[in-house]
Amino acid sequence: MNKKILIDAIGVLLIALVMVVGYKLSPLLLPKADVVVQPDPACNLQRGPCRVELPAGGSVELVMGTLPIPLVKPFEVRVTTQGFAPSRVEVDFAGIDMNMGYNRPLFADRGNGLHAAEVTLPVCITGQMDWQATVLVETGSQRIAIPFRFASGSSF
Repeated sequence: MNKKILIDAIGVLLIALVMVVGYKLSPLLLPKADVVVQPDPACNLQRGPCRVELPAGGSVELVMGTLPIPLVKPFEVRVTTQGFAPSRVEVDFAGIDMNMGYNRPLFADRGNGLHAAEVTLPVCITGQMDWQATVLVETGSQRIAIPFRFASGSSF
């Protein structure tokens, strides 16, 4: 009987440990933002850059270095900021209808507001995939999120 209680106690402790680890990692997987700015829905990243004016001043532009946006092939992504100097820039790539795993490269500061990283998007077995590329910009006082949507594959 004591052995069964010990096994049950270990099971409860393992469940609690998984919950604590999940709670600690949740900001990494689900980024929190102080400000969310919606881009122009007519902007198509498959055709060119998309620019957003920020409410507090300044702007952010997202450019995919290769068009059409390739799958399973590295390409450069550039984020250009004007009117402010961010302390950190990331872009979180997430599948809209299918979890494609964690894909959030940290962008290198190339000077004059330009930040860039090499990105590789996984391929979807259906060929066509809807994506959200959320630009995450940290300034000294806030974290700004800009969720751009685009399609890859046959219909863009």
